[in-house]
Amino acid sequence: MEIIRLAGHNDLSGLLSLYRELRPKDPELPADVASSRMDELLANSYTHLIVVEANQQLIASCMLGLIPTLTNGARSIAMIEHVITTNVCRGKGIGSKMLRFAIELAWSKDCYKIVLLSGVQRIEAHRVYEKLGFRGDIEKGYALKPEWYIRAV
Repeated sequence: MEIIRLAGHNDLSGLLSLYRELRPKDPELPADVASSRMDELLANSYTHLIVVEANQQLIASCMLGLIPTLTNGARSIAMIEHVITTNVCRGKGIGSKMLRFAIELAWSKDCYKIVLLSGVQRIEAHRVYEKLGFRGDIEKGYALKPEWYIRAV
């Protein structure tokens, strides 16, 4: 049985393992940098790391970021990023359950919209997002990344 919850500092190792699967070309973080950044993320009330645990192991995660605004009645924008379900657990609905958790959390924080960016090549993931109600025909998203990053990926 899976447990969907907010991450704690003890989840750092499992998160780093999931992120290596999501982004295998990323440089490995030194332990002190990873620990310090994890502390920052957990202390930030606008950032929520969501994890799915099964058999005491993390099998999925995503990050929900809240962006305060002065528009739409000063309601925040929610952004979901770094969605990953470990390869051996894909196709079982785990990612969808986790994303529903993130969506409900965003709505409970009175966000007026939820934005989810995904790599154009991740067609399977796009189908999951669309089944959850995300639409690619409401707004158009753009990304700008530095040249060094594009060359490294």
